[in-house]
Formats: sequence, C-alpha cells, structure tokens
Amino acid sequence: MPAMSDFDHSDLDGRLLHLLLAVVEERSVTRAARRLGVTQSAVSHMLHKLRRIVRDPLVVKAGRGIVPTARAETLATRARLLIEDLRAFAAPQDFDAATLTLGLTIAANDLECNLVLPPLLRRLQAQAPGITLRVIPAGVPQAELLRSEACQLVITPRPPDAADLLQRRLLSDRYAVFYDAQSRAAPRDLEDYLAAGHVTVVYASREGLNVDRLLAQTVPAPRRFVASVPTFAGIPPFLRGSPLLATLPSLLRLGLLRDLALAPLPVATPEMPIYMVWHARQQSHPVHRWLREQVLAVVDALALDAPATLSPAAAGPAG
Repeated sequence: MPAMSDFDHSDLDGRLLHLLLAVVEERSVTRAARRLGVTQSAVSHMLHKLRRIVRDPLVVKAGRGIVPTARAETLATRARLLIEDLRAFAAPQDFDAATLTLGLTIAANDLECNLVLPPLLRRLQAQAPGITLRVIPAGVPQAELLRSEACQLVITPRPPDAADLLQRRLLSDRYAVFYDAQSRAAPRDLEDYLAAGHVTVVYASREGLNVDRLLAQTVPAPRRFVASVPTFAGIPPFLRGSPLLATLPSLLRLGLLRDLALAPLPVATPEMPIYMVWHARQQSHPVHRWLREQVLAVVDALALDAPATLSPAAAGPAG
C-alpha cells in the first residue's frame, strides 16, 4: 500500500471531487452513494483514498450519522470551483442561444419576482425559445442556495456574505408608506405615522424587513404591529378597507400594491439596493454570463420606463 506521502494532487480527479461534495452535503454515505449512482462500498473506497490524499478524516460520526470536519467544509468550497473549472474546460466558449434547451432556477422574493423576472423571461425566450424558468423564494437568502446549485442566480436586497459568492448591484429603491386612500389619509407627520396600526413582512425564517430594524433604532416610540405576513403578496388584503399602514419598498407600487396609495416615509432611511448574486464557479461560464447580461438589460429597460424611481447601477460588465 502506498505511503501517505505518495499521494499528491495528481491523484485527484473529478470523481473524487464529486464524492467530497456528495458526502459533505448529504451527510450520509448511503445518500451520497445514491446521489452518485454507485454502491456504498465504492463510496467508502473513494473516501478512504481521498482521506489519504488530503490527510484529513473528512467526516466523523455524530449519533447515527456523520458530519464533515472543518477541513472538509473548506475543501468542499474549493471543490465546487474546481468542478466548474473542469466543466468549463470541456465546454465550448461560444454557444448559440437559439439552440439552448435549459431550465433555469432563480431565487427571488415578491418584489424582484414581479419587477424583473417576467420581462427577463420574455427577453430570454426571444433569444432562446428552449429556456424555461423556475422561481423559488429567496427569503433571507443563504449562501448554500448557490453552493448547492439549488439555483443559478439570486436577486435580493440581502446578498449573503460569503467569499465564494459574487454580486452586482442592479438598482436602488426607497421605502414608502402604503395605505388605502379610500379608508384614510396619508400620515400627516411622524406622530400620526406612529399612532397607526402597521402590517409588515416576517419571512418563514422569522427574519423581518431591514426597514423594520432601522426604524426600531431611530423612531422615538415603537410602532404597533397588528399583523405580519410571510410575503409582500399578503399585504394588500390587510390594507384595503382599513386605516392600517405598511412600510415597504416603493417599487411594489408597480406590481403587487399598484391599487394602493403611497406617501414618503416621515423619517430618513437609507436606500434599499437590490443585487444579483451568483457563485464564483459560474463567473466565466458563457451561458451564465449571458444570463447576467440579460438581467442587466432588463433593469436598464425598467429604468427608462420609470427614471424617477429606479437608479441603475453604474455601467460595467456583468461579471
């Protein structure tokens, strides 16, 4: 049997990289074997080889399962990039969009979904009729969404803070106060605003909106929240026919909240930027670069439609 020092980087191959990801992400030899389409004994054999190469146990027992070591987690991040490099190595750098048959998954919440994704799909299908789009909720997005390839792109005001993710600012918005003009007037001042009942969004992860945290730190008295909903789509029924207020991104007036009135927020808050976020392994992929360019083109077109409310990012490459 070769000594540990006999193993080096030249013993690595794509199969071992995929094995590492499967074991780290599945946290089970059985599930890793099922994912890779091999036997459990094959997984155990390859895992033994990889352990000798990297000189780390990679996984340890925890109860009835296994958990990756800290080094395995670090190596998994690098493995994802290496796998994408291998794919790019074998893939043609030029492609004909018209011949693409591809399903794309983008994570976004109500605002980004309504504002950006319908015109994006129309633009994509005009160039690539074989493209299909699946939208999943971003919530407060975590880096694992992109690391696990659950989606190719996240559009969000809250980009995850991770070294292996890249981001591009798309546009900025201001917060506004939404209300039903048939049931009440706009808040006269901060005192009137604070005296009202409020509706807000609390995501399934139990995290609230950035603006709610900001206002909790700056207004002289706490707001009275009478209801919370998991998405922006749940706000309008609570405002219609009531004196309630909702403090939300103003761009919602272009879609979900188009039939409601809005007024300026009676206290200063920072702008709300919206970003597109992707994994570093996709940075040079020609199809992904094309996708990012289409997103930027859609945002530029929206800015022309509503120059007073949309602030596109400074011009630059989609990478």
